[in-house]
Amino acid sequence: MKKSLFIFLLGVCITNLATAQKFFTKTGRIDFNATAPSSPENIQAVNRTVTCVLDAANGNMQFAVLIKGFTFERALMQEHFNENYLESDKFPKAEFKGAVANNAAVNYSKDGTYAVTVKGKLTMHGQTKDVEAPGKLIVQGGKVNATASFAVLLADYGVSIPGVVADKVNKTAKIEVACNLEPLKS
Repeated sequence: MKKSLFIFLLGVCITNLATAQKFFTKTGRIDFNATAPSSPENIQAVNRTVTCVLDAANGNMQFAVLIKGFTFERALMQEHFNENYLESDKFPKAEFKGAVANNAAVNYSKDGTYAVTVKGKLTMHGQTKDVEAPGKLIVQGGKVNATASFAVLLADYGVSIPGVVADKVNKTAKIEVACNLEPLKS
């Protein structure tokens, strides 16, 4: 009887530990900036409906974002972004699948700030490329705040910039990611 109770409690503890090792959000944020240095206009957008899952046990991480979720200051920019550049009807989402390369350096059960490197594959506009970016994980009160910043060459993802706006749109877009992750409940 005692042995059965011990095995049952051990199973409950292991299950709770495994559940606490995954973090999740549907309200992450991605900022996109493709403003050319000499442009009088800001080519910037934000998406506040980013889904992210982080598995603390192995550092695996996945992001997904609907392209139409990016909002611009001007409606015409948003329309051009969706119809002419990212073709969001044809390529409705962007995804990142990768991992925290130095995950062993992060103690998810202890509050602290951890410098990390994230490596993986970014799929956007039907193209998949390797991405590596520095980031930061802030563990506080059982939650994780994840941030990263990197740049992508738009041509690498098959995004062409028409000559008429070439002086306004930068060939490289700066991407900033910020996600407040909660423990994933089973």
